[in-house]
Amino acid sequence: MALYTLHGLKKAIFAVRKMSNKTENIENTEEPEMQEDELFVQHRFEVDKGQEPLRIDKYIMNFVAFTSRSKIQQAAKAGCLKVNDKVVKSNYRVRPNDKITVLMSNPIREKEILGEDIPLDIRYEDDDLLVLMKPAGMVVHPGFGNHTGTLVNALTFHLGKGKLPDKSKEQDRPGLVHRLDKDTTGLMVVAKSDWAMTHLAKQFFDKTVHRRYVALVWGDVEAEEGRVETKIGRNIRHRKLMAVIPEDEEGGKNAVTHYKVLERFGYTTLVECRLETGRTHQIRVHMKHLKHTLFNDERYGGDRILKGTVYTKYKQFVDNCFKILTRQALHAKELGFTHPISGEELTFDSEIPEDMNLAIDKWRKYMNRA
Repeated sequence: MALYTLHGLKKAIFAVRKMSNKTENIENTEEPEMQEDELFVQHRFEVDKGQEPLRIDKYIMNFVAFTSRSKIQQAAKAGCLKVNDKVVKSNYRVRPNDKITVLMSNPIREKEILGEDIPLDIRYEDDDLLVLMKPAGMVVHPGFGNHTGTLVNALTFHLGKGKLPDKSKEQDRPGLVHRLDKDTTGLMVVAKSDWAMTHLAKQFFDKTVHRRYVALVWGDVEAEEGRVETKIGRNIRHRKLMAVIPEDEEGGKNAVTHYKVLERFGYTTLVECRLETGRTHQIRVHMKHLKHTLFNDERYGGDRILKGTVYTKYKQFVDNCFKILTRQALHAKELGFTHPISGEELTFDSEIPEDMNLAIDKWRKYMNRA
């Protein structure tokens, strides 16, 4: 669906609406940090009945703001350009009533991004992409109150101008096709070329990327494994929170999470979560929906005792765990995708960070003593 996030795009949106062709689902959000759903966007058009034959790359240029024919041609080469649900080349000539879909990176520009010499824990790198381990406390994308010290600042410095996808004049986020929350740790892939950017975006959109997380949640999860499917959207009362949207209400995007119990600690449970979709705060919202909020997730209420009797020794134990793990207990442990150039299936695994491991070990020892 077509998604625009800057007020500066309103004029372009109004111009599109005046044309005879149709676009769908144009939205405006107020999240201070770019969300994963917004890193790439699927535009949809229906060609007017009176449209004369015209190359599709030229046609799309009339409707997508801040793009270029080369970007559209890259999307076509990656199989991201379809007419009537069939992949077409960039020289296809549109016809009346054609239904066009094209998946592209979202061309958003806020301010010029300055590179900063911030250490990066890079696990793999070649000419087209890199895989890194994001630490807790690092914001992925600049936003309100976070203009420096972000992952994008660090990547801009590391990659250098000559090695970024050719987007310096139209975007401020080098090669991002997904993201992690500020206090979530784990593996991320970053594109270093236009082709890699487009190809990886398609894999995320098509849900073929493998992503496995490990989380410590409140309560004793009843089922050994399960599947959660809901709509997730913005919380109408608290704009920085996401929430499950009832099926009979409008809004929200479909979200699917698979979970499996790894270890039980009575009052808490260690689970793995596999994402089928990539919605904002998806695991945090879905586990809260199951009444198993992430341990020490301040934003969703996990920073207080949710299971167990509140007596002095137990409360002291939990408070000590909070001091060790000062963030939500969530780590993106595994990441798998197809290399855009070689076609090789790549899978990366990472160690659980020390703070989360220490908290897990404390719960393990606590239950063994009980």
